[in-house]
Formats: sequence, C-alpha cells, structure tokens
Amino acid sequence: MALRRTPFYRVLYRPPLFLGGEREPVLALALACALMVYGFYLVPMIVAVFLWLGGITAFRLMAKADPFMTKIYTRQWTYKSHYSPRSRPARTE
Repeated sequence: MALRRTPFYRVLYRPPLFLGGEREPVLALALACALMVYGFYLVPMIVAVFLWLGGITAFRLMAKADPFMTKIYTRQWTYKSHYSPRSRPARTE
C-alpha cells in the first residue's frame, strides 16, 4: 500500500515579507527616511538615501537568515528577567 501524498502549498508557510525584509522594520525605516526627505534639504536627503540603502540591505540579510528575527529578539528581550542565561543552576561555590 502506497503512502498518500498531500500537497503542501507554499502560500501557507511563506513569511510575510515586504521588499525582502520584515514588514515592521522596513516600514519604520521607510517612514524615517521619508520624514528626512520631507524638508527638501540636500544633506538630509543624502543621509536618507544612504540610510535606506544600508537599512534595506541589512533587513534583507536578516530576513534571509530568519524571517522572524526581530519578533524573536523582542520576545527574548521581554523574557530576559524570567530566565537565566544558563541551562543549569549557577554554582554558588
């Protein structure tokens, strides 16, 4: 008797990415860069372009490593007071 094959559609487990990075950090970066460009001054525009290019590249690399990296990091940060950094009790000697 052959095993039954069930199709596993890609849309069911694909992470929600925006421009190749996680949604929240990419949109926050876009908002920050848009606010810097709003005044139409040359120096903030140049800074915003470099910040956008560097930030979007970093967010894409982060999403390639782990699509939920910022959510995991913030959850780990909130649980820091509950769990010790070691897996066993610390020695008191």
